[in-house]
Amino acid sequence: MTFKLPIYMDHHATTPVDPRVLDAMLPYFSQEFGNASSIDHIFGARAHEAVEKAREQVASNLNARPEEIIFTSGATESDNIALLGVAEKMAAKGDHIITCVTEHKAVLDTAKHLETMSKTVTYLPVDRYGLVDPGDVEDAITDRTILISIMAANNEIGTIAPLKEIGKIAKAHGVLFHTDAAQAVGHIPIDVKEMGIDLLSLSGHKIYGPKGIGALYIKGANPKGKVSPVMFGGGHERGIRSGTYNVPGIVGLGKALEIAEKEMEAENKRFRKWIKQMLEAFQENIEGVVLNGHPEKRLAHNLNVCFPGIESKALIHLLRNDVAISAGSACTTTSVEPSHVLKAVGLGDSDIYSTVRFGSGRFNTGEEIEHCIHVVISGSKKLRRVSG
Repeated sequence: MTFKLPIYMDHHATTPVDPRVLDAMLPYFSQEFGNASSIDHIFGARAHEAVEKAREQVASNLNARPEEIIFTSGATESDNIALLGVAEKMAAKGDHIITCVTEHKAVLDTAKHLETMSKTVTYLPVDRYGLVDPGDVEDAITDRTILISIMAANNEIGTIAPLKEIGKIAKAHGVLFHTDAAQAVGHIPIDVKEMGIDLLSLSGHKIYGPKGIGALYIKGANPKGKVSPVMFGGGHERGIRSGTYNVPGIVGLGKALEIAEKEMEAENKRFRKWIKQMLEAFQENIEGVVLNGHPEKRLAHNLNVCFPGIESKALIHLLRNDVAISAGSACTTTSVEPSHVLKAVGLGDSDIYSTVRFGSGRFNTGEEIEHCIHVVISGSKKLRRVSG
């Protein structure tokens, strides 16, 4: 065996920092430690240069302009700024927001908060694959609608949304379009211009960058024309997001996206092969295995499957020394409530509690995939014998 146990297969929850990213970040902790806002001296000027280089790297990945990128602490903050900021800025125009039942809690909980502030929110359903119908989006638009927020790719089942179609609908009706793209950026091509996206949230730790850094893309030269700030201070990030720059994190985010842009295609080819191999092996050796999410319109590194009659938490615990896998979103694992995503695609509670998410990653190997397959099959059979 040429690999270490346990094998990490939960890359939707977080990813390890790529060594190349770490190398780019390290000088900005100790040598180039300046405050990027103190540009009158060389220490601050170098930090500022590093921040602006990263801004260009992020913008390049999205086909955006550098000045359209606002650095944040992560996608959760970006989602909050997008929804709360648009709701406040556009209050005179309208008070209606359209989103989807399978969104991340960073969007859903923010939407629920807006409802307590007398805003109206429409939560669109999805089909059994987790796809929202663009026709439903258009039908939900009223003369009071100010924002559509639909995630680019689902964090649990990997389904990729029809962003371009929704973007066209939003533009035709003069409504802003936001997407939580934390799981998509760096994994699938995202072009904000082609897709008609006005606001986009992303996070560094989903793309082999550091935790605690993210960005919000806001279309246009004047971000304050679309979004009101939700925190205040020194007026950093064009007045949208005040606070001292996390220079090492920003540098890491930029480098992570630069790498992703170059390696995405080759990575996805490898991931597709592994996920196909895993699904076929599970279906051949474990009775009743069902794929959740869209069979084709899905993230290449995602596999979400139901093992009927096997409690996912029991399987995860049994295999914890061999492989790290998940029963659902890392952001809601403290909850005993069944996954809202799996409920929305029509699964009953027993199937939800029998569902496991696998997320392959950049540093996995073919050997590790084979070992993962072996232990999941043997562990599933063992649990079935015990329960049977």
